[in-house]
Parts: sequence; C-alpha cells; structure tokens
Amino acid sequence: MKLSGKVAIVTGAGSGIGRASAVLFAGEGAHVVIVDWNQDAGEETLAAIRKNGHTALFCHADVSKVQDVRRMVDTAVREYGKLDVLFNNAAIQIMGKLADTSEEDWDRIHSVNLRGVFLGCKYALPAIIRSGGGSIVNMSSALGFVGDPDLAAYGAAKGGVIALTKTAAMAYGPDKVRVNCLCPGDVDTPLLQDFFNSFPDPESMRQEVYAKYALRRIAEPREIAEAAAFLASDASSFMTGSVLVVDGGLTSRCY
Repeated sequence: MKLSGKVAIVTGAGSGIGRASAVLFAGEGAHVVIVDWNQDAGEETLAAIRKNGHTALFCHADVSKVQDVRRMVDTAVREYGKLDVLFNNAAIQIMGKLADTSEEDWDRIHSVNLRGVFLGCKYALPAIIRSGGGSIVNMSSALGFVGDPDLAAYGAAKGGVIALTKTAAMAYGPDKVRVNCLCPGDVDTPLLQDFFNSFPDPESMRQEVYAKYALRRIAEPREIAEAAAFLASDASSFMTGSVLVVDGGLTSRCY
C-alpha cells in the first residue's frame, strides 16, 4: 500500500475530491485526519472510511482560522504520534469578473484558497520535519496559470498557490519535506453539478464543457485523488516544487 503507516491530514474532506482522497489514502494504509467546516459532511466521510475497516478521525475546522489549523495539526500528532502528509485541498468558488467582484468575495476566496494553504503549510511543517520529513500536496487549478474571465479572484488565489508551493519546496527540501501542487480542470463534484444546474438546460451545458476536453469528459474525484496519493507517497520521492496538471488535455488546446 502506497501510504502504509503514514499519518495524513486531508482538508475539505467532506465531499468531492477531498472525500475521495481521504477514502483512498485510508485504503492505501494511511491514518487519516478528515478536516472540514461542515460537520455532517465530515462525519459522512469518516463513516465511509470506517465502514471499509480503515483508520480515521474527524476534526471540525475552518482552514482560514489560525486556531483551527493549529488544532488539526495538534490532533494528528496527539492521536497518531506524528504527521507525514498534508493535503491542502479545501477551497471555495465564487463566480465574478474582476470589476464585478466585491471586496468581501475577494477576501473570502483568498482566506480559504490561499491563506488556508499558507496556514496549513506553516503549522504542519514543524510536525512533518519532526517526523523525519514527508509530503505536502497543495490543490491549485488549471486556472492558476490560464484565465477564466468569470473567476478572477479564484484564479488569482490558485496562481498564488503555485508560487507558494515552489517557494516552500525550495525552503524545506533540505529538511526532507517535499511540496508539490495539483492543477486539475473540471471535476464532477456536487459544486460543479450546482453550476450546471444554474442553466436552463444543465445537460446541454455539461456537454458543452465536455467538448472542451481532449478526452471529451471531465474528471471523476477518484482520478484526482489518485494523483494526490502519488504525490503524497514515496513513489514521487524525487518530485518537489512540481505542478502536476491533471486536466484531460484542457489546457493543451490553443484554438
């Protein structure tokens, strides 16, 4: 098993990519700390893992708050004795062109999508170093390096995640901590289904999005979770500061 004996924190693990990753990490042998601001959703993920006979616990936390992030790290170390892996996955999305984005929406997106990654790294790094090294996986996006006119604040935050990943990789490589990030395209999560449902013909919009991909479909959460598990595991032992694009060919197209 890829993550046998490792202790891993997965943020935003109540649904979508986070839930798929927490379930997969546990199945690969990790002791998983499930983190989410939604208690009911987090406990559902916990139940799914335990139903499969694997080890996990739930920590109710908002990754934009210092005290919550410190508590999730302390919980992992207290309950399992160490910390090997952090998957900074939690994120929110609010649509809006740049001039139409309110200061409040900008701050909220950045508080979770960028500040949350910063806080996760800041407070997990000492624990991972004490454990002899490990892996941090940060969730960015294809929109971290290409533009979507309707997601100005989201893209800016995700671009910041890429820069922060590279900075952390250079700073903490000597401490045997690898830091990489994932850049998926669209993923078939409840959040994306809500987007499709906002149109008069959701299925037509879904097919329009599919047509933009070389594979003519979008990702399943499990497919992104597999990439996260690879970066979290020793199978990627010589990768750090890397931006792993998992987008079905979306950003390969020019015209």
